[in-house]
Amino acid sequence: MSARVPSLRPRSLQTRLALLFVGVAALAFSIIFFYVVPQLRSELEAQEMRDLALAVAASETTLQSALVGEIAARDLDELVRSVADNAEADVTLLSVRDRSGGGDEAAFTVLSDSRAGRQINENFELARQAARTRRVQTLLSPSAVASVGQAAQPILYRGQANWVALYSRSLADVGQTVRLIRNQVAVATSIALLVAMLGGYAIARMLARRVRRLEEAARRVASGESVEPLPVDAEDELGRLTRTFNEMQAQLAQLDTARRDFIATASHELRTPIFSLGGFIELLQDEEIDPNTREEFLTAMRGQVERLQKLAVDLLDLSRLDAGSLQLQRETVDIGDLARAIVGEFMPAVSNHRTALDLRLPPGEVEAFCDRERVAQIMRILLDNALRHTPEGTSVAVTAARRNGTAEFTVADAGPGLEREAIDQLFERFYTADGARGSGLGLAIAKELAERMRGRIEVASRPGATAFTLALPGEPERP
Repeated sequence: MSARVPSLRPRSLQTRLALLFVGVAALAFSIIFFYVVPQLRSELEAQEMRDLALAVAASETTLQSALVGEIAARDLDELVRSVADNAEADVTLLSVRDRSGGGDEAAFTVLSDSRAGRQINENFELARQAARTRRVQTLLSPSAVASVGQAAQPILYRGQANWVALYSRSLADVGQTVRLIRNQVAVATSIALLVAMLGGYAIARMLARRVRRLEEAARRVASGESVEPLPVDAEDELGRLTRTFNEMQAQLAQLDTARRDFIATASHELRTPIFSLGGFIELLQDEEIDPNTREEFLTAMRGQVERLQKLAVDLLDLSRLDAGSLQLQRETVDIGDLARAIVGEFMPAVSNHRTALDLRLPPGEVEAFCDRERVAQIMRILLDNALRHTPEGTSVAVTAARRNGTAEFTVADAGPGLEREAIDQLFERFYTADGARGSGLGLAIAKELAERMRGRIEVASRPGATAFTLALPGEPERP
């Protein structure tokens, strides 16, 4: 079997991430190459011009003293070469001749040049500006090969610019430095792009592998397969997504188990009364049944029908809760008065169960902000639960009270109590503590209804005492 070749499709996450790494590196080095390096050249040239201006200023006094003192030509040449060495520039000393015709343009005579024998090809226009303004003039002549920095220093005598010292410094070193840096940046760019491409491809491949693993697992879950929890490789976004996927899968498995249990429970709950009704109908078809026996059969059939009705109502409520279509009409309700009415409904069942029921209500009203019909439904579930899951003759106490702005309704029984494991699962759908009575929907529905009304149901149990408490807000929430 051949090895799988990684996808290089332009739309694949792996390719796009690798290209992103390369693009970011290329952009960064392009900024350095096309912006930073030219700026560096400008800064270096400006620094050279500042250094030249300082050298010009330092040599002004020396040249002025020599020229005013009428230094010999040979000594003047030596002095000019010395000044040129100190300034690291070529120096041409010019004498300003009388302006012919009274014009403003000055004419110059070369008195000395630091590079004797060379052809004088200096910028006399810069010297004219210096002579005219009597101030130092500078000029940078850019060139692709080697820029040249020039400075013209007027040397004054009795307020007149009688001489001009013309400085010329080659900036070839700047060009060489910039070219060296540009070459190094180009080499570094090539290496960086290669590293970015390889590193980006490796990281992208790792991320793509994790994404493909999630994709494959999601596809299998969607097709109904069972998938082992995926490993969480890192605490990043994909790691958190993997953990969420594992949690989702666990919840789906739990829901699937609950669905299977519900089907089994519903089948059992439906089969028993249906078979009983079928048997009673066959017996009733016998014309020799005496009236008393017929009445007993009819009573038993009525009980099975009520059982079917209750199961149908529970399933309908559960479907409405899941769909979010259950409408609540919240208003101020007297919990004590409602508890008295619900207990009255259960008196026949209490009598059949031979239960001593104690109703404890405070003298005043116990107001709660809730849906009256849904609270009555919860009360019926709690009372029915106390009678259904306790032995005959077990005493039951029903109380209502107001505590810290909360209305509480409690059903407590003196039964055998609940196991800790049972308490943890008591409000789960389809769970029954004894595994045989009821559909396991009542308490789950009661809990969800209480939460929809911003309330809660709490349970406390120990041998000989079990209490279910419904707590509801005593007044509307403030906006």
